[in-house]
Amino acid sequence: MKYMVVVEKGPASWGAYVPDLPGCVAAGDSRDEVLSLIHEAIEFHLEGLREDGEAPPAPHSSSEFVEVTAA
Repeated sequence: MKYMVVVEKGPASWGAYVPDLPGCVAAGDSRDEVLSLIHEAIEFHLEGLREDGEAPPAPHSSSEFVEVTAA
């Protein structure tokens, strides 16, 4: 499965979350680190769902860039 991950740069660190997996988040000092950590978090989240007898949710989120003119 392929889940969309939102990656954000904050003032002091990077963050990431998965809209299709509520509560699945990660934070790190660099983009590379946060991507590695969110990959681990997704696997851990899905493993927990399976252990609880729940099916992993199908990915349904998508993203688009919208271009606007700055005023």
